Amino acid sequence: MQPVNSMGPGEVWGSRWETCDNALARKYMQTVCRKQSAVIVAADLRTIDELNMLLDLIGEYIAALKTHVDLVDDWTPEGWAGLCEKAKSLDLLIFEDRKFADIGKISRDQMAGVYDIRSWADVVTAHGISGPDIVDGLSAAWEDVGRSGGVLLLAQMSSRGNLLDIAGYTDAMVDAGVANSGVFGFIGNGSRPDELSVLRSKVGNSKLIWTPGVNLTTGDGEMGQRYGHPSEAILAGSDGIIVGSGIHKSNDPASAAKAYALESWKALLERRV
Repeated sequence: MQPVNSMGPGEVWGSRWETCDNALARKYMQTVCRKQSAVIVAADLRTIDELNMLLDLIGEYIAALKTHVDLVDDWTPEGWAGLCEKAKSLDLLIFEDRKFADIGKISRDQMAGVYDIRSWADVVTAHGISGPDIVDGLSAAWEDVGRSGGVLLLAQMSSRGNLLDIAGYTDAMVDAGVANSGVFGFIGNGSRPDELSVLRSKVGNSKLIWTPGVNLTTGDGEMGQRYGHPSEAILAGSDGIIVGSGIHKSNDPASAAKAYALESWKALLERRV
């Protein structure tokens, strides 16, 4: 059998690699293979120093950094630029979980503004409630600064009582997103492998699915969050597990990140589609 560390993305990702139509998604798949990790850390921290320290500890074990820039109490353009530079040096995609939801023009403008998200984020999240023009608006914002990026549409959520499972909504998101090359993929529900498997069957293999709601300790978390096991999520169709408190609230974040990386990689190799 060929050594794991010599396997190319086509061998690990199978038909995902062959049919993917977003260049940034292919870059992510290559990063996962290099780092043997499909972990996206949800770094919901309040200071630049905390974020930098977390990256110093876990950067080698993760494939992407998920941020909420407007949570950072001591944000400055210089401090944030330094953090983004560090993330790039660690071979990470930067994923701003902004959840844009307005019309295309306003979303394009929101990508600029004080945080200038278009200049540093590789991936952003969006709701599709305003219609498909939101993806065009976000893509245009990256083009305005000579960059390209990808949009993750929220098809499912892992919080209790969310309204995304209203009949027809997820199907509409999938139909609109699969046909748009600006769509990186979809956010699915990692806490419910059965629902995630259904989403994967609808999405097909041209787009990725990233999933919050996973933890090595399964069950209910704070404020309505639910957790499923990361390997179950990947086997059900997830291509990236989004992990927050399971890593950054751990007594040993590096060891925790390494454990999640190992689980994600093992599950990817087991899936091998």
